[in-house]
Order: sequence, then structure tokens, then C-alpha cells
Amino acid sequence: MGQIALEGMEFFAFHGFYDEEQKIGNKYGIDLTINTDLRRAAESDDLDETVNYEVLYALVLEEMRIPARLLEHLGHRIIDKVYDRFPFVQSVKVSVYKFNPPLGGICKWAKVTLEESR
Repeated sequence: MGQIALEGMEFFAFHGFYDEEQKIGNKYGIDLTINTDLRRAAESDDLDETVNYEVLYALVLEEMRIPARLLEHLGHRIIDKVYDRFPFVQSVKVSVYKFNPPLGGICKWAKVTLEESR
């Protein structure tokens, strides 16, 4: 068993509950951790035997381009995409954070974390 993680990915996107957020956009961050069996890749040194993290990044980028009202919804979509592309993955954890959320005060980011296992 092993982990593959992409941490600190940043995107400018148009998510948010309020219509204005979806019009002006904001900076968002994603941390993604995949748990899967890495033994075959470790033994073979073959990219086809593992989860290609370039593909993971592309999946996240694709979902970031589709507006969502809730960070929870966005995170769930990312998890679904990972399982669709890599059905052998055993668990996926994603944290989605919005920089400078519109709270009327100082807050570096609002963050939602979801984790699913198969």
C-alpha cells in the first residue's frame, strides 16, 4: 500500500454560493491524496502500473473549470473522477480551499475535506 499526493495546487476559478462569486472568480487550492497498491510500479519501474499524477492534475483542472456553488460538491466531483479513471484506487482524500472567502473579516481560506474509501 502507498500514497500519491498532489499538494498545494492553485487555480483561479468561478465557484461560490453567491452569483457574484461565480462572476468575479477567486483563487482556490486543492490537496489530493490517493491510497493504492504501489508494489507493482515499484518493482517494474513502469508508469502504466501506477496512478499517473499528471493525469490526476488534469482531472482536477477539468473539474475546476466547471463552476460549483459548494466546495463540498466540487470535492465530491473530483473524487468521482479519480475513481472513474483509476478504479483500482482504494481511497481518495481531497481538500478544497477558497482563499480570502467573503466573510466580512480576515480569513486566509475556508477549507472542506472529503475522504472516500472503496
